[in-house]
Amino acid sequence: MSGAVDPIALQVLIGALRSACEEMGAVLVRSAHSPNIKERRDCSTALFDARGELVMQAAQIPVHLGSMPEAVAAVIGEEQHPGDLWILNDPYRGGTHLPDITLISPVFHSEELIGFAASRAHHADVGGPTPGGMPFDSHTLADEGVVIPPTRVDSETFDSLAAQMRNPTQRLADLRAQQAANATGANRLQELCQRMGTAQVQDGLEEILAYAERRMRAALAALPDGTGEAEDFLESPEDGSDIPIRVRAELHGEELRLDFAGSAEQTQGNLNCPASVTHAACLYAVRVVFDPDAPPSAGSWRPVTMEIPKGTLLDAEPPAAVVAGNVETSSRVADVVVRALGAFTEVAADGQGTMNNLTLSSEVEGEAFTYYETIGGGQGASADVPGPNSIHVAMSNTLNTPIEALELEYPLRVRELAVRRGSGGVGARHDGGDGIVREIEALIPMRYGLISERRKHAPQGRNGGSDGAPGRDTLNGEPIPAKSAGDLKPGDVLKIETPGGGGYGG
Repeated sequence: MSGAVDPIALQVLIGALRSACEEMGAVLVRSAHSPNIKERRDCSTALFDARGELVMQAAQIPVHLGSMPEAVAAVIGEEQHPGDLWILNDPYRGGTHLPDITLISPVFHSEELIGFAASRAHHADVGGPTPGGMPFDSHTLADEGVVIPPTRVDSETFDSLAAQMRNPTQRLADLRAQQAANATGANRLQELCQRMGTAQVQDGLEEILAYAERRMRAALAALPDGTGEAEDFLESPEDGSDIPIRVRAELHGEELRLDFAGSAEQTQGNLNCPASVTHAACLYAVRVVFDPDAPPSAGSWRPVTMEIPKGTLLDAEPPAAVVAGNVETSSRVADVVVRALGAFTEVAADGQGTMNNLTLSSEVEGEAFTYYETIGGGQGASADVPGPNSIHVAMSNTLNTPIEALELEYPLRVRELAVRRGSGGVGARHDGGDGIVREIEALIPMRYGLISERRKHAPQGRNGGSDGAPGRDTLNGEPIPAKSAGDLKPGDVLKIETPGGGGYGG
């Protein structure tokens, strides 16, 4: 360890940075206007060092945070000045999918660049032909909304972007909330420099990275060398065919290699994802399996190498559509990586493996709105405990929108919100968690969009435990495709039943 940072000072710094990231998140949530951010908390915040390496993040959305370093990397080579602010959402230049808009602020102390503060939030609309920016049938980025390359923000940027999106007043408010979150992170980093000295803080940031790396290497070295393989499938929206994702995990000493050779080629639909999203899913899986308590920084990723063939589903090339890749493909990548790592240590059964993405919108004059949510489900059981019921799991990690907030804000009635009893897989050791039943009635004419998975392939049990129940979706009692869109009349009822987690032990 660096002689400049003793262990106690290191832990104090880790706590201060973690607190700063959590405070950034609190500012964002409390300042935002859209329920997707203020109620569901579909947003993330993080701090980076001056080289653009992630040093700390809040306990928020894994798919946001694991890919956010790519966003900072997209602007790190640009000239930075005090007061600068960058915005982007381009999935091929640091983003994930278009509704996730990222703001990045360089942080200076005594005219020296000391780091970056960043926030990412899923906006309820991002322009384009489909309200909500979550079409189930898009083929290019242009079908999904407004593409924002890495852009230095000036006095007109926010207004210009918001004018291209639905409900521009709400879009502006949410962007300002992100800006306030970044300012909070910058202030806390500057205060640390004032209190400890810039050199001490910079040494501390480097030591956090080194400490996290040492912990991950020690966790890997404690396991036997070997290989593990896993395969699973996504469900094509075009013809229902299987789209394979394959991974081979190779552990040698302190190094882990994840090879995705054999995974599907880039598709015509929107289950593709940029490599940054695949990285995020891999890093989440590695961290939760091997050392979930290490500081959540880029240091813990250093021993991990990922081989992702270019032009495949997991590293698509522009202008391929990616909106479902961020939410659904990332979930399946996490599933297969965890399963492959089961060759080295004990892992849980599959969780629900989908975010059950639902968009509702209306163009009715005076009541126009766009609403987006993900819906939780069952988590997989492990050797030690049953799978938790009805929660957002893995790559999502958001909350549900409370019934009161949903019905107050929108012309909707929640007919049912309940645990989907019996949907978790049975296990001799422990049962998987149950999914959710969410039934929503339209009160005015509106349109729905649905992007979900695990309707055909159930979440798998572990060590002989049975699979969880797959999800199902109906409109007025009649089945509808897992990836679909349609019109709702007043009185129509949309019912989403989410998957249960797999059971553990036969």
